[in-house]
Amino acid sequence: QVQLVESGGGLVQVGDSLRLSCATSEFTFGKYRIAWFRQAPGKEREGLSCTSTDGSTDVVDSVKGRFTISRDSAKSTVYLQMNNLKPEDTGVYYCAAGPFQQCPYAGSDIFPIAYDYWGQGTQVTVSS
Repeated sequence: QVQLVESGGGLVQVGDSLRLSCATSEFTFGKYRIAWFRQAPGKEREGLSCTSTDGSTDVVDSVKGRFTISRDSAKSTVYLQMNNLKPEDTGVYYCAAGPFQQCPYAGSDIFPIAYDYWGQGTQVTVSS
């Protein structure tokens, strides 16, 4: 059974930083790519970043320069470091995994339908 548990969300001010965590099992961490998504109120879920099992990463252009994805093999955890947060970053943030090891080509869109397993999400609210 694949389980993904997000944490680290909260209420922050414009310009603040947050680091989200996606904890999973060693099996999942080594077998599947893991991506971060967010869903703002009234909007569709959008892909933000992805990391492959070989450690390669990608971040979509809309948050590049502010968001960074990383992985800790010892903890089987993937992180999303978010800096210089803006009100439009408000939403529920999800991590997802599967079914492949490799993320899409760098610069490609990250589509929710392409991932099999999802966490419960963590709320991020950026207040102005």
